[in-house]
Amino acid sequence: MLEHRIEQSFEVRYSYPVCFTRGALTPANPLLSDLMRALPPGARARVLFAVDAGLSGAQPGCIDAIEQYALAHADTIELVRTPWIVRGGETSKRDPREVDEFYGYVRDLRLCRHSYVVAIGGGAVLDAIGYAAATAHRGLRLIRMPSTVLGQNDAGVGVKNAINWQGRKNFLGTFTPPFAVVNDFELLASVAAADRRAGIAEAVKVALIRDRAFFDWLHLQRFALAVLAPHALEPMIVRCAELHLAQIRNAGDPFERGSARPLDFGHWSAHKLEELSEHRLRHGEAVAIGMALDVQYSRRLGMIGDLAAETIMQTLCDIGFTLNHEALGHLDVEQALDNFREHLGGQLCITLLKGIGEGVEVHHIDIPTMRACIADLQASQRQARAETVPLEVLS
Repeated sequence: MLEHRIEQSFEVRYSYPVCFTRGALTPANPLLSDLMRALPPGARARVLFAVDAGLSGAQPGCIDAIEQYALAHADTIELVRTPWIVRGGETSKRDPREVDEFYGYVRDLRLCRHSYVVAIGGGAVLDAIGYAAATAHRGLRLIRMPSTVLGQNDAGVGVKNAINWQGRKNFLGTFTPPFAVVNDFELLASVAAADRRAGIAEAVKVALIRDRAFFDWLHLQRFALAVLAPHALEPMIVRCAELHLAQIRNAGDPFERGSARPLDFGHWSAHKLEELSEHRLRHGEAVAIGMALDVQYSRRLGMIGDLAAETIMQTLCDIGFTLNHEALGHLDVEQALDNFREHLGGQLCITLLKGIGEGVEVHHIDIPTMRACIADLQASQRQARAETVPLEVLS
C-alpha cells in the first residue's frame, strides 16, 4: 500500500551560441577567447583541444595556429597540453580508444567541470569527443568547431553525442548541449569535395519537412551547390542550422523523450545502409538514398504527386547524389525498421511527406510496398546511369 508520494518537478534552461565566422584561430579574431572569458577575475580557462587527424593532415599549420592563438590570448586561455590529434571518421566512433584516452587526460591533467574541451573536426569526431566530454565528471564544457558541411549545418549544432557499439550506430550516447558552437567557413576548404557535398543532404532533408521556400531555393541553386560554390554553400549552411536549431528549440522534445523524430527523415534506412556498406557510404550519401526511398513511398501512398516527387529526385541527382548503392539490394526492411524503432524507443514513428515542406508522422510501414519502392529506385537509377553513358560506349 502506498503511504507517501512526492511529485518532483523542475525545469532547466539551456542556452548556447552558434557562431559563424572565418579564421577563428587567427589571433586577431577574439571569438574563441571571448566565449571562454566568463570566469572569475584573474582566472584562466583550462583548455584541451582535440583535433581531427584529417584536418591536421590537410592543414598542417592548424596545430601551430592553436598554440599561437592561446599565446596571443594568454590572459584567458591556458592550454593544458599540446593539441591532441584524434583519428577522424567512423573509426573514432566505433573504436573506444579516443574516449579512453580522453578520460585519461581528464584524470592526469586534473580537468574539471569548469574546464573546456574544444573539439575541431568532422561529425564523427565531434560525436566521440562530445560523448567523452559529457560523461567525464558528468560533463566538461564542450566547444564544437565543425570542419565539415554536415557538422556545421546539422551534427555539430544540436544536443546529441554518441559512439557506436558492436556495430550498432550511436548505441551509446547522451543528450548534452554544447557550451558553444563555432562554425568557421575557412575550415571547410580542407575537406574533400565528396564529403562537403554529402552534408548538403541534411539541408534537403530539413527543407523537405519544414520549409518549402528553402527547398525551392535549394532547387534553384542545385548546380551551384553541386560545384560547392561558396555563394550557395554558406547561406545553405546557415539556413539549415537555423532550421535544425528551431526544431530542437520549438518542437517541445529537445531530448527526444517521445517517439517522433522529424529530423530523422530518411534515416531509418540510411543508418542500416551505412552499416551494410561498412561505412563506405558517407552519412549524407546514405541519407540522400533514404530520402529518395521515402519520397517514393510517399508517392506510392498518394501523399505527394508525381511532379513533387520528380522535383525532389532531380534536385538530389543534380546536386550530385547517386540514389542507389549495392547495399540497398541487401536492405532488410523489416529489420531496419525494427532497429530504428528500438533506437528511438516507443512505437515506430517514421516521417513521410504530404507535400514539399510538410512532413507527417506515420506509425506503420507496409513492408511489401517499401520493397517495391526499393526496386523502383534501383530501376530508375540504372536507367538514369544508362542515359548518361556516351553513345560510343553503348555501341
